[in-house]
Amino acid sequence: MELWTAFTIGLLGSLHCVGMCGPIALALPYQGKQRWVAAANVLLYNGGRVITYALIGLVIGTLGKGLFLAGLQTQVSIGLGVLLLLIALFSINVEAKLLRIPAFSKLNNWVKQRLSGLLRRHNRSSLLFIGMLNGLLPCGLVYMAVVGAVSTGNVWQGMAYMSLFGLGTIPLMLATALAGQFINIRLRNRLRKLIPVFLIAFAVLFIARGMQFHIPDGFRFWEGSQEIPMCH
Repeated sequence: MELWTAFTIGLLGSLHCVGMCGPIALALPYQGKQRWVAAANVLLYNGGRVITYALIGLVIGTLGKGLFLAGLQTQVSIGLGVLLLLIALFSINVEAKLLRIPAFSKLNNWVKQRLSGLLRRHNRSSLLFIGMLNGLLPCGLVYMAVVGAVSTGNVWQGMAYMSLFGLGTIPLMLATALAGQFINIRLRNRLRKLIPVFLIAFAVLFIARGMQFHIPDGFRFWEGSQEIPMCH
């Protein structure tokens, strides 16, 4: 999977992040600070998220490499594409489905408990850890990026993919934390409806990659067709 798609997912999907993580970001100690100090705090918090995403990418990239070494490139790519397509077409709430799994539910409760304790401290030293924990919260957008990381089939590219995804979410998160909820709820809800469009686009990309279409060099269809074995 091309790495540029990771940054695109983060940048275009960050409106979802504002709705989900915006309240946490606004609860952090930004207010009453000089603008550059507040910006540094925001970047510290979001840097924690990127670190967690990078570590997730490292694990997922290792998994993807194993699948590719097993010769499952085509099956993985098409399977992930079909999965994304089903999620988009049937509006499946991935987060809710995963929270029904005991392991995910326990992880979610553990993260929320730790976040609650860190948010009460109101000091700068806890910002990085709050961001790192926030990166573990259930998020459909993150899972979409994870799908892309798996498809890289490479440990370091998987790590880079998730890192670029995290970096893509920072601009709007930074603006939200410094300027407050400047985008009204109605507009955010409308723009979130575009997320299924992104899912379908990436689903088509995965399926196309899995099917591995081959076009003759130079688009010489006639010459290319002459090389096809014929039965007489």
